[in-house]
Amino acid sequence: MNTEWSEFDVSCMKRAIELAERGRAQVSPNPPVGCVLTRDGKIIAEGWHDHLGDLHAEQAAIADAEARSAATEGCTAYVTLEPCNHFGRTPPCTQALLWAGVGEVVVATRDPNPTVRGEGIRILLDAGITVREGLLESSAQTQMQAFMHWCEYKRPLVTLKAAMDVNGIVDGDSPGRFTSEESLDAVHRLRRQCDAILVGVNTIIRDDPTLNIRRVPLEQSTQPLRIVLDRTLRIPLDSKVLTDGGDTLLVHIQQDSRGVALPAGDGGADLNTLLDHLGDRGVQELLIEGGPIVWKHFLGENLVDRAIIIQSPISLGIGPNSGLDEKKLTDSGLIHLEQTNWGGDSVALWSRPNLPWPSHDWP
Repeated sequence: MNTEWSEFDVSCMKRAIELAERGRAQVSPNPPVGCVLTRDGKIIAEGWHDHLGDLHAEQAAIADAEARSAATEGCTAYVTLEPCNHFGRTPPCTQALLWAGVGEVVVATRDPNPTVRGEGIRILLDAGITVREGLLESSAQTQMQAFMHWCEYKRPLVTLKAAMDVNGIVDGDSPGRFTSEESLDAVHRLRRQCDAILVGVNTIIRDDPTLNIRRVPLEQSTQPLRIVLDRTLRIPLDSKVLTDGGDTLLVHIQQDSRGVALPAGDGGADLNTLLDHLGDRGVQELLIEGGPIVWKHFLGENLVDRAIIIQSPISLGIGPNSGLDEKKLTDSGLIHLEQTNWGGDSVALWSRPNLPWPSHDWP
């Protein structure tokens, strides 16, 4: 691994990582990837994987070079992920780089996907292209951590989002919303960046939520899969998640055609089996939204990778407590990363010690 990088090398890969961020929430199950092409110490073209089914980053950069009438023969490509070498929704990126006559490829990190795993680099080397790898590797892996985690464990990363009043109450005598508009917007951005949202059936019975993306532009993203933990299928048949035409998965124990039956676990369906099932479906980012019973079970089995705890200054009066406190979160293996503020709400960000926050503006 080459560790002698010039300032120009670093600046080009930083730019590629910035470009990759433009595809976040729009490319799953692919990771966000960016690419820049350079010649004679200058960037001549840029590209990123914008949305699922669109050009991959290398292909987009080559197309950008063509649009600018910039020659690609002998240029250097900086790409945040090892170029793919297989046919999927698009042709192989290695083929595009060879066609463009790229002379050198600088790769931030190898692709752990079994369909690649070094084969993309091997093909480039066999074709006589110089390949250097490892530049800003950690930053690139952090950006695409959900994809990296899924490739290794075939499970989604799990983010718990909880909102409560100043006393830790989640639903009280005072009706209506109690968190700020800024918090609500942030939650919808978070939904947009997740493949699936999970709640317990009590949340459906009490609130009848839609669990979709509404407060932020959907753009090239898709609405997330809604998952309802419903041990004995108590969900009302007229619930919005069953009648609005969206994709909803009911998780229960007894067999029924309306969902998926899983083995029994502690107080409900076995959550480890559920995460395996979701991983098989390609879910890489899972958002746990409610309620306290579901939070308790996921935290109790140490299955939460990140937590976003929103506390409003408003009092809801008497009602059920969230059951979330510092000890509960630390006992589940999480550490407190940051305290921030969303429109007057106090927001605590928690994560596993070896799991950096995906990006500075996530969600």
